[in-house]
Amino acid sequence: MRLALGVEYDGSGFAGWQSQPGQRTVQGAVEHALSKVADHPVRIFCAGRTDTGVHASGQVIHFDTPARRSERSWVFGANANLPKEVVVLWARPVPELFHARFSALRRRYRYVIFNRAVRPTFLAKRTTWEYRPLDEGRMQEAAGYLLGEHDFNAYRATACQAHSPVRTIHLLEVSRRQEMVYIDIEANGFLHHMVRNIAGVLMAIGAGKHPPEWARDVLESRERRLGGVTAPPSGLYLMRVTYPERFALPVDGQPLPFHD
Repeated sequence: MRLALGVEYDGSGFAGWQSQPGQRTVQGAVEHALSKVADHPVRIFCAGRTDTGVHASGQVIHFDTPARRSERSWVFGANANLPKEVVVLWARPVPELFHARFSALRRRYRYVIFNRAVRPTFLAKRTTWEYRPLDEGRMQEAAGYLLGEHDFNAYRATACQAHSPVRTIHLLEVSRRQEMVYIDIEANGFLHHMVRNIAGVLMAIGAGKHPPEWARDVLESRERRLGGVTAPPSGLYLMRVTYPERFALPVDGQPLPFHD
């Protein structure tokens, strides 16, 4: 039996998603909890491996098990064995052809910037602090140059192992709610550090360091060294993963950090 689960987590206390020897990871915590419920070792696969300090409100995983439990039992049984920073939102049986990563059509991230002169306290690990005033209008103008299908080599980490740097961005919106600036981005896939590098470029433009056209110039250069600083992980959230309708997975009701 193959099951898909929705997972939410605060990544600030974890060394990323992927299991690593001697490290506290989200994957390790979830596998431990599900193994308790299944009464056998469980190996899970996720829609998107998040880095150290990155959060998720819409991560999706799948795993195989011979154990028979109700959907409610998988959810509440796992949550009883998970640390407080991680929670399972839902569980659904899926066909064997479903894969949390390879069946995904789109992924959506939100980058949250706390924009004021004085540093944050309780939001320090859940947002990225930018003391310089940001002009969200300039940032949105720059974002327009990145929409569509492009070679995003200049916006990926130098250590990225993806075979192709070509991705399609379907949505890239910048908005503000008082001291919070949001960058919402949805694409058919993302390269390593792609969202954080885009956020770094847009923040530099919003602060007046570069004109909006700089986002296009960086893109066309295909040179990572021209793209400026990679934005911190603390403001990044995996919000939602979209799958074909035939899998009938939940697409609404997943909580959005910092509602606008």
